[in-house]
Amino acid sequence: MTEIVLAVEHLRKSYGPVEAVGDLNFTVRAGETVALLGGNGAGKTTAMSMILGVVTPSAGRVWLFGRDATRDRRHALPRMNFSSPYVDLPHRLSVRQNLDTYARLYGIRRPAQRVREISAAFDLDALLDRPTGRLSAGQKTRVSLAKAMLNSPDLLLLDEPTASLDPDTGDRLRGLLERFRDLSGAAILLASHNMGEVERLAHRVLMMRAGRVVDDGTPAALLARYGRSSLEDVFLDVARAEDA
Repeated sequence: MTEIVLAVEHLRKSYGPVEAVGDLNFTVRAGETVALLGGNGAGKTTAMSMILGVVTPSAGRVWLFGRDATRDRRHALPRMNFSSPYVDLPHRLSVRQNLDTYARLYGIRRPAQRVREISAAFDLDALLDRPTGRLSAGQKTRVSLAKAMLNSPDLLLLDEPTASLDPDTGDRLRGLLERFRDLSGAAILLASHNMGEVERLAHRVLMMRAGRVVDDGTPAALLARYGRSSLEDVFLDVARAEDA
């Protein structure tokens, strides 16, 4: 059996009387992309934050590479990474300085060489000496993804990875992520509102609503179950069921 890279068991997060995530259970195996799909407030970002250790769970456990990360995640940190267009890199540093700093923090050998490689892969050469704070939203998204790939992670957590990108750039970066996953066997946990992106990248989709998983299946299985032709229509069915 393929290695289970990430396992989430009965994960919960409450803020007073508000339950942001309730009894979340799923696994992600090596070479697999699992997508969290749900509306704003469904709990996707909170779940990712608990997996990363940024938010402390109210209950439950997170297992990374077979070890209890709720108690000790130091062994897992060098093998994982994260990208979100909503988390800024230091604005005053140039793109090159940001990537070089993170490469050194990740303990990468020959950091300058790795920065050159990742810059070429993400078409960042013309931006390397520009202050990160002066980039467009789409350029910042590309830099954030490049940062997340510096250490060739075994587990990659992506929150809206292609937000603000034009269709051509978004398509090329999805292809890069597919090739990386298929060649390296990395596991990817993806949160996205881009239904086409989810259909293309995800092996499994967890439909979330009000902090809980309300359905789980391959994109094809979900389309068949709801009798729909696109995940966008499935998404609308789930959202409107909540309204009803």
